Amino acid sequence: MIQDFEEFVDKIENSDHQARMRHVLEWVQAEFPQLEQRYAWNQPMFTDHGTFIIGFSVAKSHMAFAPEGVVMEHFATGIAADNYNPGKKFGRIKWTQDVDYELLHRIIAFNIADKAECTTFWRK
Repeated sequence: MIQDFEEFVDKIENSDHQARMRHVLEWVQAEFPQLEQRYAWNQPMFTDHGTFIIGFSVAKSHMAFAPEGVVMEHFATGIAADNYNPGKKFGRIKWTQDVDYELLHRIIAFNIADKAECTTFWRK
């Protein structure tokens, strides 16, 4: 992981939450080694050819993944099935819930494919 990601994880107060966030970030890096790691807006994110793919953040009761609103809509059924308290552009995974890595893989793979021709950071 890049230094900014390490610093982000190290600032998480709960050591179990630290370990979980580190595992998720390392998992994304291992599953999608072509993605670039970027730290912006106080969160670790992954990009592909300069376009945003997914970002992560933490709060006291959950970690959040943010793949953009259109992706949240596309995977609404799976996100709801996992009970990942969805927002408009992100999903919240309680620290007590399991991470559905299969769903996370599908979300990231979809975003990479869907934004293959995208020339901007965010969708327009």
